[in-house]
Amino acid sequence: MQLHEARVVLTGASGGIGLAIASALCAAGARVVAVARHQAPLAPLLERHPQHLCWVAADLTQAGDRRKVLAAAQALGGINLLINAAGINHFAMLEQLDDADIDAMLAVNIGAPICLTRLLLPLLKQADSAMVVNVGSTYGSIGYPGYASYCASKFALRGFSEALRRELADTRVGVLYVAPRATRTPMNSPAAQALNAALNASVDDPQAVADAVIQAIAGDRRDLFLGWPERFFVRLNSLLPSLVDRGLRKQLPLIRHISHKSSHEHPKP
Repeated sequence: MQLHEARVVLTGASGGIGLAIASALCAAGARVVAVARHQAPLAPLLERHPQHLCWVAADLTQAGDRRKVLAAAQALGGINLLINAAGINHFAMLEQLDDADIDAMLAVNIGAPICLTRLLLPLLKQADSAMVVNVGSTYGSIGYPGYASYCASKFALRGFSEALRRELADTRVGVLYVAPRATRTPMNSPAAQALNAALNASVDDPQAVADAVIQAIAGDRRDLFLGWPERFFVRLNSLLPSLVDRGLRKQLPLIRHISHKSSHEHPKP
């Protein structure tokens, strides 16, 4: 895809990865509908690129707000790129979550992108060439303790991407699934950051992730898994999951300790 010809709907545009993607797209000359609940993080970018960027305030779990995004896409003259980058996370053992936590993760991480993609698909099909980009996670391929509900949502997003790609195989719309590893964004709670530090996990800068996503879009890729050894463990988990089981069991006491410590330090109201 030629990025200077891109007409884009980007969700999660005020988040770490989303904001970096928005900046890169505007710099490349794309026209972007930035979908986010809050404008403040986008304000400097809106000021720098008034001809390339507009903001739509939306809660994508609400059908009425998704229709606002559709109206903005139509006002742009149609779109040829949809990037579903909105997402939320909550590091905690399953029994520490309440129904509202679980419902929110499933609604934002999988319900919203499916419904928004369905709504915008007729516009995408009108383009000479188009793409849907779904930003998932390494945890969409490896079930990890402390992230059961988050993994469920990202496994679902990966499956949705695969099925949608096959469903659109005889159209001009491609599907790219992106799986970042741990990334330095506000989405990570202090407990999640503490776990990454204790495990000496690599944490990527959002700009590095955005650069890789932009390259994958320009190269018409179908998937993008970021980070080493994370890509290796994704492959190992698909071939020899029992080995990954044993490795993660050794980490389980640490994971449980950090999650329970966090719940005691930051109890729910």
